[in-house]
Amino acid sequence: MSLLSVEGLTIALPPGGERAHAIEDISLHLDAGEILCVVGESGSGKSMTASAVMGLVPPGLPIVSGRIVFEGTDLLRLSAEQMRELRGRRLGMVFQEPMTALNPLMTVGDQIGEVFRVHGETGDVRGRVLRLLEDVRLPDPPSLLGTYPFRLSGGQRQRVMIAMALALGPSVLIADEPTTALDVTTQMQILRLIRQLQQEKGTGVLFITHDFGVVAEIADRVAVMQHGRIVEQGPARAVLNAPQHPYTRALIDAVPHGTARATTSASEEVLRLDGVRKTFRRGGGLFKRGSAVVAVKDARFSLAKGETLGLVGESGSGKSTLARCVVRLFEPDGGSIAFHGTDLLRLSRAAMKPYRQRIQMVFQDPYASLNPRRKVGDIIAEGPVTHGVPRAQAIAKAKDLLRLVQLDAGALDRYPHEFSGGQRQRIGLARALALDPELLIADEPVSALDVSVQAQVLALLDDIRHRLGLTMLFITHDLRVAAQVCDRIAVMQQGEIVELGDTAQVFGSPRHAYTRELLDAIPGKHWMPPRQAA
Repeated sequence: MSLLSVEGLTIALPPGGERAHAIEDISLHLDAGEILCVVGESGSGKSMTASAVMGLVPPGLPIVSGRIVFEGTDLLRLSAEQMRELRGRRLGMVFQEPMTALNPLMTVGDQIGEVFRVHGETGDVRGRVLRLLEDVRLPDPPSLLGTYPFRLSGGQRQRVMIAMALALGPSVLIADEPTTALDVTTQMQILRLIRQLQQEKGTGVLFITHDFGVVAEIADRVAVMQHGRIVEQGPARAVLNAPQHPYTRALIDAVPHGTARATTSASEEVLRLDGVRKTFRRGGGLFKRGSAVVAVKDARFSLAKGETLGLVGESGSGKSTLARCVVRLFEPDGGSIAFHGTDLLRLSRAAMKPYRQRIQMVFQDPYASLNPRRKVGDIIAEGPVTHGVPRAQAIAKAKDLLRLVQLDAGALDRYPHEFSGGQRQRIGLARALALDPELLIADEPVSALDVSVQAQVLALLDDIRHRLGLTMLFITHDLRVAAQVCDRIAVMQQGEIVELGDTAQVFGSPRHAYTRELLDAIPGKHWMPPRQAA
């Protein structure tokens, strides 16, 4: 008998939505000691399935039919109190965004310890917490006990979440997109950790993801969801290598392939950085200077017209800081940033204004970078209007740009919250293009998007780059994406560019140990999708 089985489960959506059901007639099972990956795009019903198992379906979404049987008991027949007893003790869950799932006012030790106290566990709670922190391979557990979540990296916060979920030895662990937007090295560490803990403890893992590269790395079996239904499921090897459903094949086709693109021949130099440095100070106060943190150290590279240079590295490597120095959102401590021969660092703020028109930036988070109180038309037209373009002309151009980024002109009169993440990223791109820039800086523009939406945005960027003759500085932590869109790669580690070369050279014969480490951490690197194997 399966450890967990979902049988004919249907959950309704409120009237007037895109579809009648959040999930419809889904059936799947999870055995002890196996990893079942549930794959699909945002809105496919993956997380709703996990919420139903945990008894966390939002109010107003009625469960129409079906059963969820765990260790012989139908969870849908249990009271709220009985479900609270099971959560944590027998059913554990790792949420997608640890920064919002962890209490910012409680230390790591108190939050993990709370799991034991809520369930009436007594004895050496501190010792058990320390052992959990050791189990999830966190450094220096004693010092972490008194540390607050905001002081930890994304990967460390995710490990704390895993420690909390495993505290009472649950039979089932549900991991909801636990590696989305993490660096490839941190992602690989989390995947290996989950696999190792699952093997050691015999836990059944329900792993939710949109990335078939991740599936290839850890899955025993796969269930593919689309529009609230399971369209395909089976052993991982069969689904990965011989997908039957068109949607499964489309998801697999959307996985960045990591094959180096042909290099664009160099021409006129647009940008040159020489010895750029940036240092921040941390922990200072009125009478205390604080410690220096070197974010960028002696950065040097050039960028030719029409070329795309990828800045690759982990979080904290200095990629985004360097990009912000180029547009002078941060003021560098030294060096030079020459744009068509003019050193931007020698210009006053007033003298810099025309160059801001020629250098534009697409930010990582399309949710935070668009003003939620302004309509899309106003957001796109704001830049040209600021630079003296009549409003009517700017709005007309905004309509053209929406068509260019493959959005309907009716989007002008809507607000950002009415769009999906991929659509918002397109709006951010239209805003950046409104000023006819020569240089576009794209800071992790696809890191948190579904692979299919990611593929669409990357194809759109490439098309616009060729159509408009743009030069691009493309920042990413995903080397598969970098290979797909970049002519050259600059690898950053701890503020320093440790390797720079053509994409084919960096991928084919990396010179630096850190570059090799990044390449080794690509999820599913040993798996060749059917379209590439053909």
